[in-house]
Amino acid sequence: MTIKRLIYQNFKKNLQHYYLYVFALTFTVALYFAFVTLQYDPALDQTSGTIKGAAALKTASVLLIAIVAVFLLYANNIFIKRRSKEIALFQLIGMTKGKIVRILSIENFLLYAGSLAFGVFLGFSVSRLIMMMLLSIVGVEEVASLRFSTEALIQTLIVFGVIFLFIVAMNGWYIKRQSILSLFHAVSASETRRKKISFLEIVIGVAGIVSIITGYYLSSRLFSGEITVMGNLFIAMLLILASVIFGTYLFYKGSISFLSHLIRKKKGGYLTIHDVLSLASVMFRMKSHASLLTIITTVSALAIGLLSLSYISYYSAEKMAENSVPNHFSLSDQEDANAFKNLLDSANIGYEELELNIIQAKVDITSIVDSNMDGLYADPSEMVLSIVSDDSISGIDLPENESLFIGYNNMLEIFMPLKDEGQFDILGVTESFELNYLGLKDDSLIPFYFTGGGLPTVIVDQSIYESIASDLDPELQGRPSTYIGIDISERSQLEKANTLFKEPDFSGDYHESQLDAANMQKQNMGLIMFIVGFLGLTFLVTSGCILYFKQMDESEEEKPNYTILRKLGFTEQDLMRGVQTKQLFTFGIPLVLGLSHSYFAVQSGWFFFGTEVWTPMLLVMGFYTALYSIFGILSVLYYKRVIRQAL
Repeated sequence: MTIKRLIYQNFKKNLQHYYLYVFALTFTVALYFAFVTLQYDPALDQTSGTIKGAAALKTASVLLIAIVAVFLLYANNIFIKRRSKEIALFQLIGMTKGKIVRILSIENFLLYAGSLAFGVFLGFSVSRLIMMMLLSIVGVEEVASLRFSTEALIQTLIVFGVIFLFIVAMNGWYIKRQSILSLFHAVSASETRRKKISFLEIVIGVAGIVSIITGYYLSSRLFSGEITVMGNLFIAMLLILASVIFGTYLFYKGSISFLSHLIRKKKGGYLTIHDVLSLASVMFRMKSHASLLTIITTVSALAIGLLSLSYISYYSAEKMAENSVPNHFSLSDQEDANAFKNLLDSANIGYEELELNIIQAKVDITSIVDSNMDGLYADPSEMVLSIVSDDSISGIDLPENESLFIGYNNMLEIFMPLKDEGQFDILGVTESFELNYLGLKDDSLIPFYFTGGGLPTVIVDQSIYESIASDLDPELQGRPSTYIGIDISERSQLEKANTLFKEPDFSGDYHESQLDAANMQKQNMGLIMFIVGFLGLTFLVTSGCILYFKQMDESEEEKPNYTILRKLGFTEQDLMRGVQTKQLFTFGIPLVLGLSHSYFAVQSGWFFFGTEVWTPMLLVMGFYTALYSIFGILSVLYYKRVIRQAL
């Protein structure tokens, strides 16, 4: 047989086994080419005024290269070990190691060339769709055209060419350092086959569970008010991260074996064929892949967490805009407001107007603060708050000695929660005013610009307001004292009014549109959500493929066992029930741990990003779970084929 014939036969045979690897390679090439194409698309220039689109995509492309490179190198390592016996036979018939490396390199080149060509074509085909998705998410009204980017093609060829050279070097190094005997035992030596669990493994198993629970507990208490120093808060975050990651590694290294051992002990040693094929297999194999599974779980949790947080911010954009800019249009200058109202009148757009006079004063709210967060935000004994009169607010009429707080930033409310009632003091220059605190209304009254970034506004009786105004500290009156809010009567006319709002050359210190604030939030977080989703999808596919490849190896190695069991009379259905449970453990444990890690991470700090947590988080988790489950189903189907071929 000639070398060309040998290469052809090997390539044909291996292609049947590595179809998912070819798919993953093609998919990653397509993703990378389409992603890089976005950087050179002129439509992205429309975002230059609000977000640095091309720069963000370029940074993300570097992370994408890292994910793809690690996946391809690891997958190649799995396959080269799987072909160890074949390589050993080549050496036995007299082939030199250099010739074997050349044969493998040519096979890989054919595989790469075909996948690269089809991947570029596929990436080009979907690039316009991806650009349309990006523009739709960030709210940019621009036409996305289908265009082939030569720059993206060159960059893709360079990146995957360098990865291919690394793969060739890895194969050459592996073959050079292996003897013929070690090649024959390469696969079997990589798996743990011990049948008993040691005392050390029990300690490791318990320590893993305790470490993860400790990390979860600290995460749930992170912003509860118990940690009052910023340095301690940073240390707590590092401790949570280290505890969860280290606990995850120990969980795979010993906890699974320990829990499986307890289950087997409870059964008294009487295991069904279902238990043998699922529980026993997972018990002794997962510890061999502890490092890999820890990385997959950690990065999965990171991807789910970041995507959830960015989606929370995107999902909450309109609500956050309503909190920070409570009226459709907010201004601080009467002349600016008159100019805008004239434009609305000329366009026959109906509106309602709210005008408030605002003063700032120091307030001692120590007695009504329900935590001790000194140093993390502000001193509650001398906090500068905005004060308005109840006469200027429709529907509110307060007694002289009582006060109501309104509007509180969600993040600040977590850091410094307020009690339901109590007393506090408004500190004037010569005297203080003690008032009864009646509670906090969730509605936002004036923009964050007037409240110092979301601190509550104090509503008092008109007589108290006049007394405070006559005893003010001039140094505290840094922000404008007049707020004018304009709401459009008909929602359908809001877009037109927003266009008119941009026409005047306002001279006042403050003028803001609620719609523009929401769109800005969507643009900023929409791009981040798109990039994180893109990277998360790539990692999901690559990690799912790696687990699938490992199951392929295990199924081929266990094929003789299936043959014996079939000859003993066990049906295909008997074996498949155990295999299905095994796949549920193999793919389910990393998924459940990743979801659990991301849940506690999101819960500990979601209030920094938005106002709604459950809907965005559950949607992201559900989507990730559905896609991840596909690889588990493919593994079951592959095992089914192996079991059928076993007899």
